[in-house]
Amino acid sequence: MRVEGCLEGIKIGVIGAGLSGISLASLAARKQAIVFVSDCGTFREETAKELASRGIGFEFGGHGARLWESDMIVLSSGISPAALPVREAERRGIPIVGELDFVAPHLKGRLVGVTGSNGKSTTTELVGHLLKGLGEKAAAIGNIGRPLADYADSDLDFLVMELSSFQLNWASKLSVEVAIVTNLDPDHLDWHGSYEKYVAAKANLLRMQKPGKWAIIQERELDFFKEIPLIRRLALGWNSGITRADGRIEMGDTEATLWRQGISKPLFRYGNLPLLGRHNLENAAMAMAAIEVLGLDTGRAEPLLASFPALPHRCEAVATIDGVNYVDDSKGTNVAASMTALRSLPGVKIVILGGQGKGEEYAPLAEAVKKHARIALVLGAEREKIVEALQREQFEGIIPVGDMEEAVEKARREARPGETVLLSPACTSWDAYPNYKERGNHFQSLVHAMLGGETVGDYPERT
Repeated sequence: MRVEGCLEGIKIGVIGAGLSGISLASLAARKQAIVFVSDCGTFREETAKELASRGIGFEFGGHGARLWESDMIVLSSGISPAALPVREAERRGIPIVGELDFVAPHLKGRLVGVTGSNGKSTTTELVGHLLKGLGEKAAAIGNIGRPLADYADSDLDFLVMELSSFQLNWASKLSVEVAIVTNLDPDHLDWHGSYEKYVAAKANLLRMQKPGKWAIIQERELDFFKEIPLIRRLALGWNSGITRADGRIEMGDTEATLWRQGISKPLFRYGNLPLLGRHNLENAAMAMAAIEVLGLDTGRAEPLLASFPALPHRCEAVATIDGVNYVDDSKGTNVAASMTALRSLPGVKIVILGGQGKGEEYAPLAEAVKKHARIALVLGAEREKIVEALQREQFEGIIPVGDMEEAVEKARREARPGETVLLSPACTSWDAYPNYKERGNHFQSLVHAMLGGETVGDYPERT
């Protein structure tokens, strides 16, 4: 069944009543489809009222007979191919459409897609920030809490979309003008089943591009995309002299430079970016490169970097107390993210690790901790596994703790002036908090409670 065609009178079943599911259902209803939302979770009164107000049928607590009367099943973000209703729809021969393929025909304007294991939210927001600062009608949307379907048929000039591996897993029709893959590291292996399948999902973003469009990727990851021959590639590397791409982003000591056809062009000076960490320099370089290949003025865009605010819980400076810097990287929910934070932030660290795992190995994390941290405070459901990995690495600064309160208190006692206390858990929050935001907020509140009359130093004071 063609999503591009008229949906009037077609029975569409939407699986999932989260943010993206409700948005998908609303879009289908606007297109005159007969819509039914099915969710296996508990009844949510506010969601039920919202759906009912739009004339959309719904069920909670399972997937009943009405769902299987659908002409088409549309999957909200995060629904796994192994989910029981997906397998049942396949058994019944009901066409299954992912979020991106359902929305793609209704997205107008010039499209920029951003994916990657880490840094995609910052990069997405950066591109949107630069476009709007240049006077363009643009929005940063997608997997950052602004569902794609809410922007169907918009009159914006640019849509900058953060796209997860979950969304891309099902995608075959979304063609973007510029694709950005910030980096690739093992993540969501419990969902995809293997790193190879995870990378294949990310690569769908490039596979869907039309010939001649641009992809901005890491130099070290060029081989992952070598079988996608028709797109043009800009590859980012540090002082590397890249030769295996159509162009390169050269990360030097003080500035990023774009090279194409033997001609260099400065992108930005690092001192103009008010974000912590070397990884954010890469995010900014990719964002500025996107501005360049879109045909816009990077010279006018560069000063706009200075007004970009750090996104919450992503190497966010919280406070400096008694000469100790406190940094919230609660969004570091996988091993690669925490390794990046450890490597990117200067100086000696006391790092808070642990939570609910994603099926990853912790040996690489332990190696990074040994190299960049003096103490590791370990909590949560993965505490024993992380401690074991640290012990195998012969790291001596292990302190198991019971909860965040104990972690922050012991960090306060152990930290020395000039060091950084870094919350970068390498795990999800779901064993103790509903999401990474609540975990980060709890950490920040505990740090703020220590402030009292202290001077906050170079980091912003928060009340």
